[in-house]
Amino acid sequence: MEFLCYHRDRPGSMALRDELLEEHWSYMDGYAKEMIARGPTLVGDTATGSVHIVDVPDPAAARAFAFDEPGYQAGVYRDVLLRRWRNALGRTMWEFPGGPTDGNRYLVLGLGVGDGRAVDLEVPPGRDELIAYGPLLSDDGATWLGTAALVRAPDADAARAVLTQGRYAGVEVHHWQFGGRSS
Repeated sequence: MEFLCYHRDRPGSMALRDELLEEHWSYMDGYAKEMIARGPTLVGDTATGSVHIVDVPDPAAARAFAFDEPGYQAGVYRDVLLRRWRNALGRTMWEFPGGPTDGNRYLVLGLGVGDGRAVDLEVPPGRDELIAYGPLLSDDGATWLGTAALVRAPDADAARAVLTQGRYAGVEVHHWQFGGRSS
């Protein structure tokens, strides 16, 4: 089962985040085979959160992944969005044809309005600019809760346009970059 986990940083936690970086990477190394995508969200050069998309056996394993993470345990994050997700592209970020550094990258989160009507289940045009894409679902996979995408786009407005306008309670767009250990 695939899950999207978005740890949002607590204001003022950058020093603690930096202090725990090696522990975070070591923890994530233990999930290397399960990882579909990973990386920080940013404002300028300052991290504001961490996105991880993993394929784990069940919701309990996803919760363990999210809440056993060293930064979470130490209080780096103010909250965690953890939702079942379906990999509509069928690939990892490392298979993205655009590579890890060319162009602006964004996390786009569209949160459903709660009326039960799913939208954006099919991969939109411009697939070559999508790094990861898929619906956010309830733990049992039966209820659509929104859509999440990692996308290369010229700006935040173009990234937001990946989702159908007017069909979400809210859409968040965050600068994002490929994550993992520095080479």
